[in-house]
Amino acid sequence: MIDVLIGLQWGDEGKGKIVDYLAKEYDIIARFQGGPNAGHTLYVDGKKVVLHTIPSGIFHKHCENLIGNGVVIDPVVLSQEIDKVMPFCPDMLSRLFISHKAHLIIPTHRALDAASEAAKGADKIGSTLKGIGPAYMDKTGRNGLRVGDILAKDFMDRYNKLKNKHLQMLGENSNIVDWPQWEVSFFEAVEKLKKLPIVNGEYWINERLAAGKKVLAEGAQGSMLDIDFGTYPFVTSSNTITAGVCSGLGVAPQKIKEVIGISKAYCTRVGGGPFPTELHDETGEALRKAGNEFGATTGRPRRCGWMDLVALKYATMLSGVTQVIITKADVLDGFNPLQVAVAYNIDGAETEYFPFDICDNNDIVPVLKTFEGWSDSLGDAVTKDQLPVTFTNYCDFLQKYLGVRISYISNGPDREKLIAFN
Repeated sequence: MIDVLIGLQWGDEGKGKIVDYLAKEYDIIARFQGGPNAGHTLYVDGKKVVLHTIPSGIFHKHCENLIGNGVVIDPVVLSQEIDKVMPFCPDMLSRLFISHKAHLIIPTHRALDAASEAAKGADKIGSTLKGIGPAYMDKTGRNGLRVGDILAKDFMDRYNKLKNKHLQMLGENSNIVDWPQWEVSFFEAVEKLKKLPIVNGEYWINERLAAGKKVLAEGAQGSMLDIDFGTYPFVTSSNTITAGVCSGLGVAPQKIKEVIGISKAYCTRVGGGPFPTELHDETGEALRKAGNEFGATTGRPRRCGWMDLVALKYATMLSGVTQVIITKADVLDGFNPLQVAVAYNIDGAETEYFPFDICDNNDIVPVLKTFEGWSDSLGDAVTKDQLPVTFTNYCDFLQKYLGVRISYISNGPDREKLIAFN
C-alpha cells in the first residue's frame, strides 16, 4: 500500500512538517519528483532544518527513505544536506537509498538555467537557477546523466560529452556563471555519492510493497506548478500531482490508496505567474509578516493572498485527493474579515473552472465570499472543540465546496501542533 502526500497550491504548503508528523505510521518515505528547489522545513529538537533532496522521514529511525527516479539530484546539494542532517541522525546513511535512474544536475546545467532566465528579461518565470529545468530537458532529450552512470568506468567521458554539449549551447554566455569553480565541488560530491546505497529503485520499492510495507510518497512542489496542469509556463519541470508517483517511483496506479493534499489556510506564491487572489495592499503585507512568508530555499518574499477555492478544487480533482490538511491556520489569527475565492469572473461571466489561458488573461477577477474572523489564538487549541466557532465554520465551508474532508488542522510550526478535525 502506498499513500501520497502532495501540495495543492503553488508550493510552500508545509508538506515537510506533515510528512515528519505522519512518518511514524509508515515504513518508507519516498520522494518521487522535483529537485533541490524543494524546501521542506522541519523543527528537530527545537532547531530548524530545511531538507531539499532527502525525504522528510529521515529523522525517524524506523523509516527507510528513497530518492526515486523522478527526482533530479545535485550531488553537491545532497552532500551538504547530509552533513547538516548527520548530527541529528548518525545512522542516516543506512536508511537513505537512491534510485540509480535518478538524473544528475551537473554544473553546466546551472549555467544553462541562468542564461535561459536572463534571456527572458521581463518574462522571467522565477526559476531558482539550480539547473533543474535543464536537467529535466536533458532527461526528456535522452542526453542526461543518471546516478548509476557515476559507477561506470567511462563516467568522465559521458560527463564531458554532456558538458561540451552545454558549452556549445551557451556560446558566448558560457561565462555567465562560474561553473568551473562548481565543478571541483561536484566531483568531490560524486565520490561521496558513490558510497551511498544506490539501488534499482523500482524493484526496491515494489519488493517492499509486496512484503506489506507501508509507503508514503512525498511530493515536492505544489500541484499548481505541475508541468502539464499548472499555470504554464510558470511551472516546474515535472509532474507534481498523484500521476507523478507512478512514473517517479515505478509503482502501478492500483497500489495507491490515500491521497493527502496539503493547503495553507490562505495562498502564497514565489516568483512570476498568475495569482488571481493576490493582495497588493496592507492585508497582503500583514499576511506575509504573520506567516513569515519567505522562501525556505531562495529566501525570496512570497506573494500572499486569500485562499483560491477554484484552483484548490481543480488540484483535488486532478490528484483524486481523499483528505485535506490545512496548514498555517494560526496565521489568520486577528484577520477580520476573511475572504476566499469561490469563482472567477472572466469577461463578465462567472466560472468555477480553472481557465486554460490564465497566464494570458489579465481580466480575471476573483469572486470573493466573506467570512467572520476570530480573536482567539488558534495556537492555544489542542482539540477541535477548543477551536473558535468562526474558524470551524470557515473549514466546514471549505469541505463542502471541495467535496473532500479536512482531516487535520496545523496551528503552529512545531510537530505536535496538529489538531484532528475529521
